[in-house]
Amino acid sequence: MLEQINKQPLVLVTGVFDLLHSEHLIFLNKAKALGSLIIAIESDERVRELKGFGRPINKQAVRKHNLEKLGLACKILILPKKFSQSANHRRLLQKIKPDILAVSSHTPHLKEKASLMQEIGGRVEIVHQHNPAVSTTLVLKNQRKGW
Repeated sequence: MLEQINKQPLVLVTGVFDLLHSEHLIFLNKAKALGSLIIAIESDERVRELKGFGRPINKQAVRKHNLEKLGLACKILILPKKFSQSANHRRLLQKIKPDILAVSSHTPHLKEKASLMQEIGGRVEIVHQHNPAVSTTLVLKNQRKGW
């Protein structure tokens, strides 16, 4: 799908990126520092499946637009609606062929992702330590409490 841009490694990140907050920005900037950044965002349907009713707050087109405005990524794409199985992940990685899958420390299925990346000659790199005090879910809970 994409080749190395300006001889920089291709770096892939995935996520919801609903209400952008400081931890998102730190994570994305650390990933960008490794090379040419590709951001793959979860579809609205998948976010509802993962996070429950009322989520996402922002539709996928708005989330994509907000990420585009940051100017960090060379490509932003929306993941397929059905993106919960290893076969889906493998197809995406084989299509994009990133050199690095950048993740945070709380990313689920790290061993599986590392194995898939190894299959295509890439690697997983933990670029950010998860901060449990900051998340979109907590922002929403605090708003409901009137904070």
